[in-house]
Amino acid sequence: MIDIHAHFADEGYTFPEEWDKIKAAGVNKVVLAGDTVEHSKMHRDFCKRYAGAYFCAGVHPETANAFSDTHVNELAELCSDKKCVAVGEIGLDYHYPDFNNRAQREAFVAQILLAERCGLPVQIHSRDACADTLAILKEMQAHLKNGFLLHCYSYGAEVMEDFLRLGAYFSFGGVTCFKNAKRVVESVEKCPTDRILTETDSPYLSPLRGEKNTPANIPVIVEKIAEIKGMSFAEVYEAVRANAVRLFPKLA
Repeated sequence: MIDIHAHFADEGYTFPEEWDKIKAAGVNKVVLAGDTVEHSKMHRDFCKRYAGAYFCAGVHPETANAFSDTHVNELAELCSDKKCVAVGEIGLDYHYPDFNNRAQREAFVAQILLAERCGLPVQIHSRDACADTLAILKEMQAHLKNGFLLHCYSYGAEVMEDFLRLGAYFSFGGVTCFKNAKRVVESVEKCPTDRILTETDSPYLSPLRGEKNTPANIPVIVEKIAEIKGMSFAEVYEAVRANAVRLFPKLA
């Protein structure tokens, strides 16, 4: 099984104990998402020590105010690593009132262009910014030939087709298991089997309320997706494996 999006840097996990727990759960590949250059570097170093660990290099929209050419150069070096599978997580986040729309958009576009130069796909974070995210992806479509993932997809089934036309993949995590997650469940139902991926966004959004999330919870998420889509656990497992390798070839 594969966790396509998790965070370990500065999150308080204890290794190698946590990694042993993840492996024991049957999760054999974990992709660590970058939210800052520093954390991307920490994840790179972690991946050197653990087989089955991969990473993305990127700057999260919440820290886009300080984004610069220096960041682009540092990220480019990280992207050359054999275990760097994507640029991410990048995108837009309008959730908090003090967001800087222009800075986020500029950092988003710059990192899409970086991914194109490096021959990598992108992992996208988008919260409360559906229209602008869709507009930028349409504008940048020619530069997204290596593919893109909308991680922790939350915009509902009604706009999924718009993203699909641009070539999107979608990952779903612990929220899928929440009792009040009607829109996410509807999105899982509508998502084509060849575009669906699994994630935890650890340490956040655990399917087990009140607990710190871990990639070891991926089987819980796979089971819920299988229930929603009327598929077997094995069918979801195989679909996610094939989709992950297709979108992120370095995972092969």
